[in-house]
Amino acid sequence: MKLWRLCRAGHVALDGGGSRQFGGRYTPAGSPVVNFASDAALAILIALRYQPRDLSGIVEDFVLGWTEIDAEPVRVPPGADEDEVRGFVREWLDEGQALLAAVPSRVLPEGEVVMMNVHHPDAGQVAPLVTRPFSFAQCLHTPPMADRYGAQQ
Repeated sequence: MKLWRLCRAGHVALDGGGSRQFGGRYTPAGSPVVNFASDAALAILIALRYQPRDLSGIVEDFVLGWTEIDAEPVRVPPGADEDEVRGFVREWLDEGQALLAAVPSRVLPEGEVVMMNVHHPDAGQVAPLVTRPFSFAQCLHTPPMADRYGAQQ
């Protein structure tokens, strides 16, 4: 399974340090989990939600990365609300039986956020991210033909 992350260049380690320190949408602080997206576009869209709306305020040290993980995630039951998802994730972490857990993305429900439990015995076998530089400014620039489609420059 190919999984994607968009992160600052200094945060490519798959050690769960960010969620350990700050928590996540479904994980409390202290839970070392690595969050991935099921595809590159979703990784970009999720990260974009946390950026300044003014493109000039976005730092330019991001990398888009991916890794291959030979495991299938356990999946949140369909129709689960936020509290049920948190309970599912808490149970997944407590049981420690599966390396990965998948939750439908709230940004784009057709995609998934796939979490990796860094305490799982197989986490050490996950290959580091393969990365390339990523620029929000380059990605989000207004193309010259935008005025033909009613976009404002």
